[in-house]
This record gives sequence, structure tokens and C-alpha cells, in this order.
Amino acid sequence: MSGDHDAERRHDRKEDHVRLATGQWEQQDGPGERPGGAGNEFDDLEFIHHALDAVPPESVDLGAEMFGRPVAWPLYINGMTGGTEHTGRINQQLAIAARETGLAMGCGSVSIALDDPDARPGFRIIREENPDGLVMANIGVGRSAEDAMRAVDLLGADALQVHINAVQETVMPEGSPRFGDWMRGIEAIVSASPVPVLVKEVGFGLSARTLRRLADAGVRYADVSGRGGTDFLRIENDRRSDGDYGYLTGFGQSAPACLLDAATLEAASRPILFASGGVRNPLDVLKALALGAEAVGVAGAFLSTVVEVGAEGLIDLIGNWQRHVCELMALLGAVDLPALRRTDLLIRGRLGEYTRLRGIDAGAYARRRES
Repeated sequence: MSGDHDAERRHDRKEDHVRLATGQWEQQDGPGERPGGAGNEFDDLEFIHHALDAVPPESVDLGAEMFGRPVAWPLYINGMTGGTEHTGRINQQLAIAARETGLAMGCGSVSIALDDPDARPGFRIIREENPDGLVMANIGVGRSAEDAMRAVDLLGADALQVHINAVQETVMPEGSPRFGDWMRGIEAIVSASPVPVLVKEVGFGLSARTLRRLADAGVRYADVSGRGGTDFLRIENDRRSDGDYGYLTGFGQSAPACLLDAATLEAASRPILFASGGVRNPLDVLKALALGAEAVGVAGAFLSTVVEVGAEGLIDLIGNWQRHVCELMALLGAVDLPALRRTDLLIRGRLGEYTRLRGIDAGAYARRRES
């Protein structure tokens, strides 16, 4: 009976996460164009417009690599959900959209399926609907290397996301904040994994110090997953009877702050960087790429769209984003991703203060074309 009760609690938690995550987006404007709440630090970044630098859109090449594999777009559907009948249908719709648009896709934590066989179809459906696409499994940092391999096998995954969620575990009513063994666990998973491992946060950011430690542990890929998107602190606090962690709202660093912090490290002393967290529109995608991300993940905007209007609606939205990314690259005179990383960026507001306090030369970003 205890095992059945635990499974029921995990299923309920998965449903709570989807309901509360989509609720955060529903409180804002229209699908795909939402502001992500006050204080999104992507708004502190501004491209300098050089009116004669634009190039024809057909000259733009957005080809990139993820895990050493060529991809047509430096954009991916980030890990979200799975484990119940309802969330399995969401994964199915996301996988169809990924297949039709050529995007890579991650899933939510597979841990529930490792413990409950009834939860496995909601993850297997991703590979069934998208047999040739780039698929990432996802597991929590506290799970064993053996569990990580089972997660990869379950999805026939091309890569493995290992999520770090110290803030979420602290606030989650049934959380297990056993942080002391996490680094050893990451090293064991990296050593055992037959596929590339990407370590990611769940919305509170990876600092330069953390990225250096991950690189020392053999991690080659990291998603900084910063503050500003789906707020798991708020989700878990809303699940508490007393909601007594509300004062922590805003904890952590944004994705732009993490990317700027990471740039202070030598490339050899940090993983290859992906970015997610607070990405609301194609302009945010370009800003993250311009700050050095190899690829950009989107969760909340895509999840709310697929819940509201299904796979076809998400396919239309992603196609619109892809077109806009290409057109904005042309407007900025960036024919490829290396050229985008040489565009001039102003860093203002709270993000500008962050760079000053961290000793980062914000002015250098405003003069990149000159150099």
C-alpha cells in the first residue's frame, strides 16, 4: 500500500506542476509573446542598430551543433513533464511538434517512470512520435548512474539532462535536500553514460563557480537555466499549505547573468553552454545566442501553447519563431552564429549592475564590432 501511495503522490505532483506552470503563463499576455513577469533581465539587453549592416535573409545560416551533432536550428524544446496519462499526451504533442519543425526535445524528469512502470508510456511516446529526432532524457541529480542509464534506454535518448534543483527541493513539501553527494553522483553518471550528459538548473541559474566545478567533474555540456521563466520556487510554494517561502521569490540568477558570468572563464574551464529560463520570444533567443549560448531552450511558452491549442498550434508558433530568428539575424547583419556573437549589445538596468558587481566589462559588449 505504501508503494501505491507514493506513486499516487508523484502522479499528483506531476499534474500540479503542469497546472501551476501553465497558470503562471495564463496570468500574462498572449501565447508565445508573453513578458514572463516583471524583472526579466533579457529586457536589460539591447542590440545597437547599425542601419547599413543588414544582409539578405537568404544569406543567413543558422546551422549549429548540439552534442557534436549538426542541427538545423539552435533552438530546442526543453524538458517539461511526463509520468501521467495527461502529461503523456502533452509529451506526445510536443514530440510531434519537434518532429515537424526539426527541433531537439527534452522531457521532464524520468524518475517517476523508473519507479512506476505505469508511468513509462508517457515518456516512450516521445521516441515513438519522433524516431529520428534528437531526444534528451532527464533525471534528477540525486539518482544513481544505473538509474540514469535506465532513463536513457527508456527513451532511446541521444543525450541525458541531469537537473540540479536545490531551491526546488528546499521548498517542495516532500523535498529531499540531500545535497552533499551531488558532485559524486554527477561524476558517476558522466563516467557511466554512453551518451553526452548535460547538467542543467531548473530556473535559478548556474554561476561561473558552479560551471567550473562541473567542468572539473568531466561535464561537457551545461544549460544555465536561469530565473525569469517557469518559477518552480513559486510552484512548490503554492503546493505548501502555508505558502511560507514566498519571501524567496526572485532567488537566483537570470540566464543572461549566467552567460555573462560564464564568459569570464576560459573556454577550457567551463562546459559548452546552452541557455534557457525566461525565453519569451525570438528576440530573447537571439540575445542568449549573442551572449555565447550554443543553443536555446524554451519550456513555458511552448508548454502553454501546446496545452491551449495542441501540436498544430505549437508547430505554427515554432515556425513563426524560426522565421523571425532568421529575419532578425539578417537585420543585425549576422550571417551565422559567430557573427551574431560579434554584434554590439548594451547591458542596462539590474543586469548592468550585476556585471559591475561581478567585475565584468559591460562596455566591451557595446563595442564588439569595433574589435
